Amino acid sequence: MTDEFKKSTDNLKKAVPLMMKNQVATTPANYALWYTYVDNTFPEMNQQIDDIVQQNGLCPPSTNDQLYQQFIASKAETSINDLKTNLEVLVGEISSSMTDTLTDTSLFSSLIDKSFSDLERVERDSLSLDEVMSIIRKLIADSREIRHSTTFLHNQLNTATNEITRLKNQLAEVQKDALFDSLTSLYNRRAFDRDIHALFSVEQPFSLIVADIDHFKSLNDTYGHLFGDAVIRSISKRMQNGCREGITAYRFGGEEFVLLVPQKSLRIGRQFAESLRRSIEKLSIKDRRSGQQVSNVTVSFGVAERVESDTAVSLLERADKMLYDAKKLGRNRVMPL
Repeated sequence: MTDEFKKSTDNLKKAVPLMMKNQVATTPANYALWYTYVDNTFPEMNQQIDDIVQQNGLCPPSTNDQLYQQFIASKAETSINDLKTNLEVLVGEISSSMTDTLTDTSLFSSLIDKSFSDLERVERDSLSLDEVMSIIRKLIADSREIRHSTTFLHNQLNTATNEITRLKNQLAEVQKDALFDSLTSLYNRRAFDRDIHALFSVEQPFSLIVADIDHFKSLNDTYGHLFGDAVIRSISKRMQNGCREGITAYRFGGEEFVLLVPQKSLRIGRQFAESLRRSIEKLSIKDRRSGQQVSNVTVSFGVAERVESDTAVSLLERADKMLYDAKKLGRNRVMPL
């Protein structure tokens, strides 16, 4: 026990400085991740972290979260699934309580009918006072039972309502905190915001690429929204497959994407965007409604390199300006030239 405690203390003393060095937020999940790192429990995880830190100069927030989910958290017990299970159990309990109460109510109705039938015998059969009082006492006892059952249901419903409200709010928070876009499985806008601010916190160069699908509205209008979703998924897959050396792709919103290219100049960022552009223009996507293969899918790119005076907003605006120029010059191109 003493050896285990000493080992735990030593690991914690190593983990905390590493987290500070790599700009890692001090959350319970991150503590668990970096404690596991210094303990070398999963060599594959350590190798991934080492590669990421070497490429980025830090470990981006979304990467910390992804590695925690991949190596530390139980895949069978994600937060969302836990919450859904709790809701299902809760609904089951309410249903059971209501079934029990309805059964009690039906039983009580039968008891009342029988009691009134017994009361009619008072006059018809000239029952004694003791027999009448016995019938009344039985009716009162049955009344108390059904009142207790109804009160229990009322309390259960109040408790359940409060619990459902709490779980719904918690579920909304978990979904809001999700790292990935549901349609494409790329990182989402929230992950991008966190990661770009993390890159700005260290004095290292990087480039930003903004990409937008050409004539996307026309594709949607011609072939339908399901085909539009297929286009977005296909392009996302090309981007994801093309990412290397720490480059990360994000779905920024709608038909727009951004990519962070760590420790790379504008020239290298532009070359990478050009390779993506050529890969995407070769796509042929099948329209399931007509069976037609659509091959006129292209993307325009704008690239900007971080300079000393930049903020996240100014860098994004400059890349957006390059994207606008690419669109204006005919689309399916990378700017600057």
